[in-house]
Amino acid sequence: MINQELETLNHWQKHNWLWQGHQIKYTVWGSGKPLVLVHGFGASIGHWRHNIPVLAEGGYQVFAVDLLGFGGSDKPILDYSLELWQNLLVDFWREHIQQPTVFVGNSIGALLSLMVVANHPEISAGGILINCAGGLNHRPDELNLPLRLVMQGFNKLVKSQLLGGFFFNQIRQKKRLRQTLLQVYRNPSAVTDELIEIIYTPTCDRNAQQVFAKITSAPAGPTPLELLSKVERSLLVLWGADDPWTPIAGGKIFQNLAESGKSVKFTEIPNAGHCPHDECPDIVNPLILDWLNVLQY
Repeated sequence: MINQELETLNHWQKHNWLWQGHQIKYTVWGSGKPLVLVHGFGASIGHWRHNIPVLAEGGYQVFAVDLLGFGGSDKPILDYSLELWQNLLVDFWREHIQQPTVFVGNSIGALLSLMVVANHPEISAGGILINCAGGLNHRPDELNLPLRLVMQGFNKLVKSQLLGGFFFNQIRQKKRLRQTLLQVYRNPSAVTDELIEIIYTPTCDRNAQQVFAKITSAPAGPTPLELLSKVERSLLVLWGADDPWTPIAGGKIFQNLAESGKSVKFTEIPNAGHCPHDECPDIVNPLILDWLNVLQY
C-alpha cells in the first residue's frame, strides 16, 4: 500500500495555492490531527516521500508545502527571509487547516517550525525539529576571519551577473549534488537517483539561480536560543549524530532543556547525517508517531 502511495505522491497528488500572487505547491494526505512538514534548504515535498504515507497511515492529516523559491513553487526574485516563509506557513494554516497543528521540519525547516511554535502558539500544538539549523545563513560573528572572507567572496560570486549563472550551473550538476549529499548522509545507499532528481529538477526552473543567490545572502534570522525562551508547546528534537552541517553539539541547548524537565524530548540518532527522516525513516517515523501519541493534541 505504501509503495502505491509513494508512486501517487511523486506523480500527481499535488495542489496549487495562490499566496500573495505566487503559486505554492502542497500536498495533503490522510485524515485526523494535522501535521505540517517543512523541508530544508534546496529540498521540497519529495524529501518527505518516506514519511508522508507512514504518518498518514498512523492516523494524521499530513500537509507538506514547497516553500516559496523551492521545489515546484514559484521562484520570484525578491528578498527572502525566514520571516517571509513564516508568514507563508501561518497563512497556509489559516486557509487550509484552522486547528492546532504540529509543525515538523528539517534543517531550516526545523528552525521555521520552531519560529511558528514560538511566535504563534495559538495555531501550534507542538513542534518536531530534525537537525535544526542555527540560522538561514551563517552570522559573521560565527565565523573566523579567513572563513568570513571566503563566505563574503562566495556571496559576491553567486550574485554576480557575469559569473553567477556559470557558478550556479557548476554546483547544480547531478554529480556535484551527489558528492555534496554523500558528505551529509551517513548511509551512501540513501543517496539515490530519485533523491538527486528531487533536488536537481527545481534548479532548472526560471529564476532558480537568482533565487539561490538571494537566499544564500539573506539574513540569518533568529537563533534557536532566542526562540526557545518564548516556546509554550512541547518539542520533539531529533538529531543525526554524524551531521557535518549542523553537528550534534548544536543541539546542546535542546538537550539541556530536556534534562531540566522542560517539555522537550531530545533523541540522538546514531549513524545518521543531516536528514535522518530521509536517511533512516524506519527509525524516525516510529519516533515521531510515538511522541505524537503521547502528545494527544
